[in-house]
Amino acid sequence: MIVWWLRQGKMKILVINCGSSSIKYKLFNMSTKEVMAQGGVEKIGIPGSFLKYTKKNGEKAIIEKDMPDHSDGIELIFKVLTDPTEGCIKSLNEVDAVGHRILHGGDKFTESCIVNNVVKEQIRACFPLGPLHNPANLKGIMAVEALLPNCPQVAVFDTAFHQSMPKESFLYAIPYELYEKDKVRRYGFHGTSHRYVSKRAFEVLGMKPEGTRMITCHIGNGSSVTAIKDGKSFDTSMGMTPLEGLMMGTRSGDIDTGAITYLMETEGYNAKKVSDILNKQSGMLGISGVSSDMREIRAAIAKGNERAKLALDMVIYRIKKYVGAYMAALGGVDVIVFTGGIGENVEVVREGVLANMEFFGIKLDKAVNDSVHGEEKVISAKDSKVTVIVVPTDEEYTIASDTLELVGKK
Repeated sequence: MIVWWLRQGKMKILVINCGSSSIKYKLFNMSTKEVMAQGGVEKIGIPGSFLKYTKKNGEKAIIEKDMPDHSDGIELIFKVLTDPTEGCIKSLNEVDAVGHRILHGGDKFTESCIVNNVVKEQIRACFPLGPLHNPANLKGIMAVEALLPNCPQVAVFDTAFHQSMPKESFLYAIPYELYEKDKVRRYGFHGTSHRYVSKRAFEVLGMKPEGTRMITCHIGNGSSVTAIKDGKSFDTSMGMTPLEGLMMGTRSGDIDTGAITYLMETEGYNAKKVSDILNKQSGMLGISGVSSDMREIRAAIAKGNERAKLALDMVIYRIKKYVGAYMAALGGVDVIVFTGGIGENVEVVREGVLANMEFFGIKLDKAVNDSVHGEEKVISAKDSKVTVIVVPTDEEYTIASDTLELVGKK
């Protein structure tokens, strides 16, 4: 059915990722995997809003325009896509389907699905679980629906891949009634990325998911590690929100909840203040006092900044702890995958995470590792019992692929 659909010219998929005040987009020609257009809107509902996009000649262009709501941003994106000079399509009718990244699907969604009224209501029901992103995600769906009422839309959930986790992995050790009543549990995130890179690693290495133990490390401004058993998520570092787990750009990651209540009592912090500190002022930024960007952290280290060095050491150590824990949970490991902006490009992080792990059968090829920046390549030594590979993630293409498959079956 999908092949037939492509042959009929039904091959242009628009991928949209709505944040609380932003919209990222890519238009794919699925027959060639070509990215026909890409860009993003920033500062929606804030003075100084603008659209930044890539022109046909590869140059970047910016359009400044007041955009009070996401619908204004979607409308401007559509206008640029069909612009007689800069556009890549003549009419919006050439957009055959739209795929949306949805942050939180709760326990309602285990896979991507075509958007209908029931799906929209279930996304709305997850607002309390993803208060910053889910409302924006739904706004994106509604905006497209208003402008392209006959265009099919697909929802791809960041949490869906992790719904295969067993209860011992996803439950918190709090009164069980809080899980039953309020759905307080670990959901995990970056699921689209972990799904893509694990699948790609299996393809590249010629391995079958069944019987394979894999650990995928998505390391960027937001970071998570996932234990994958037989191709399915078995455990993951992020929890009910993306705050749990690894130390990140501005997120604290794991912290004693007693420390939080202590700060609330001694400093008089309310819930909003604590959330702001843990989500926006912590992580690499909070420790280094320099930046949340690894490039700036490394530049500061080169100048002798000890706190920047401490931030890097903490990032590496915490990833190493999760990798070690997941090796124990899986009963060993066959493949370790690095992805994300840092995982793909920062060789010192990969080397640090895997240092002194030879007794696990992990042996890095230092020369190869040092040379890999943003490319797909095996970086373990030939005599390593565990294969280590870098796989650049492509969440947008995964969303486009899911959209093509679902709409092609319709």
